[in-house]
Amino acid sequence: MSSYVGLVRTPGVARIMGAQLLARFPSGMLSLGFLLHIERTTGSYAAAGLVLAALSAGQAISGPLTSRLMGIFGMRPVILATVIACSLTILELALVEQSVPASMAVALLAGLTYPPIQPAVRTIYPKMVNSRQLTPLFSLDASAQELIWVGGPVLVTFVSTQIGTVQGILLSVVLMAGGGAWFLSSPELGRVRIPRSRRRFGQVLTRPTVLLATVVGFLLIGSCAAIETGIVAVFGDDGPEAGIVLAIWSIGSLAGGLLLGHIPIGPWALARRVLIVTVGLALAAFALNFWWLALTLVISGLGLAPALAVIFAITSSSVKFSDTAEAYGWVGTGQLIGAALGSAAAGFLIDQNGAIGAFWVAITLASAGLLAAVIGKRWHPDLRHRDASPLPDTDAVPVQPS
Repeated sequence: MSSYVGLVRTPGVARIMGAQLLARFPSGMLSLGFLLHIERTTGSYAAAGLVLAALSAGQAISGPLTSRLMGIFGMRPVILATVIACSLTILELALVEQSVPASMAVALLAGLTYPPIQPAVRTIYPKMVNSRQLTPLFSLDASAQELIWVGGPVLVTFVSTQIGTVQGILLSVVLMAGGGAWFLSSPELGRVRIPRSRRRFGQVLTRPTVLLATVVGFLLIGSCAAIETGIVAVFGDDGPEAGIVLAIWSIGSLAGGLLLGHIPIGPWALARRVLIVTVGLALAAFALNFWWLALTLVISGLGLAPALAVIFAITSSSVKFSDTAEAYGWVGTGQLIGAALGSAAAGFLIDQNGAIGAFWVAITLASAGLLAAVIGKRWHPDLRHRDASPLPDTDAVPVQPS
């Protein structure tokens, strides 16, 4: 724990971590918030799934593209423009009654303008701490990120069920705008300049490690989103049980990140952590009652934040600094798409098979993530004896013969 205390005391780390966490909190709220809102207004989980699919399609395009634009125009202009545009489109979805196709069009625009906070902060981190502190910083950040992916659904579920679905979505807009403003005011954004990448757009995905991190992150977060949807379907949207179970899951993940964050990252690190998640989710499907779900989701959570920390670390260590923003853009896009499509697929199966359908989706996605991690072990860097810093942007210097 002393290493984490030292990190928090490093100038600027606590501030920028808190700002990006607040700005990205809607990432964990919008999928479930839209699911609850559209289902309540249309009476169909399938209609909500279509809106979420449109949102994910926009995010698939915007994530790496806006990350790449930060190397051209700078981080502040791109983030400011996207925060404003995305907030306005989400407000429209929450406040305007319209047909499902119209909602899909607006959701697509919201995805296209989603702020690239995650790739920005992942690019800044290596410039804020020394190489020895970078892996623990990724672990601490991954643990904090669980407040987004698990705590976010808890918050939006509570507000949507106890107050209203419109208010749940409006809260996400307030957090996006407020967190975005705080993040934009951070002096680190002015100190770190992302070099213009010399690679073609998308070429960073030809690095097997980046592709591995993107695929596993997509499947892992997709399974989490499916479970969140299933928990709501199990307990309904009128009581606090769903929020309490998700909060317990969040605590388990946070504990796992802090407990395992200091362990050196070897070639099997990602597969082992995804295995913990998969086992916990598989056990959860055996009995859909409060105490069994709380217990099994704690088991699953112990591997969740550590798996995300490994994903961040291996991505950073495998690309040049000028490519880090785009690489994290692809990784983040994979996670956001996973969240949206996991919720959508779970919604369709809930309509057909009841709450257990969401658990089938989650187990399938987590198992696929485990398989991908095992197959990709050959491309998983061994960081037990090196740090996770990006590769330097250096070129060969021609030497004239004497």
